[in-house]
Amino acid sequence: MPLCGARWRSAPLHSALLFAPSLGSLSLAHSADPVATRQNSTSGRPKSPRIQVVLPEDVCERLGAVAEAEARTVSNMARVLIQQGLEVYEQQQAALRAAAAPSPAARAQDTDNFRQALEQQEQAEPKRLRGAPRRLRLNRPRA
Repeated sequence: MPLCGARWRSAPLHSALLFAPSLGSLSLAHSADPVATRQNSTSGRPKSPRIQVVLPEDVCERLGAVAEAEARTVSNMARVLIQQGLEVYEQQQAALRAAAAPSPAARAQDTDNFRQALEQQEQAEPKRLRGAPRRLRLNRPRA
């Protein structure tokens, strides 16, 4: 039974899975764990973590078509596309952080300006307070 470009290879697996065509999702009938699950293979070696993803039906069909064109499984194609998307996302975030961080020259200028302001305060005569101290009212920020 084809499902979004994938083929079911075992009947027990098919009977253990539920498919909601309106959402384009696969989910294990007994699993409500939102964390990636780790399984062991029959040889005892750990398998890669497994996650569940809910896709709209059109995205699922497009993913199946791309996987078929690349001669990959739908799962493998999804993994490759997620890896590529994460690399692009991380590069964009690094570029944003680099653009937001002030340059060393700008930080040095800010430090010099601050130092000069402190030195001017030290050189000026101290201001005398007039009268008794007043109570300060602090306004709380509104949420």
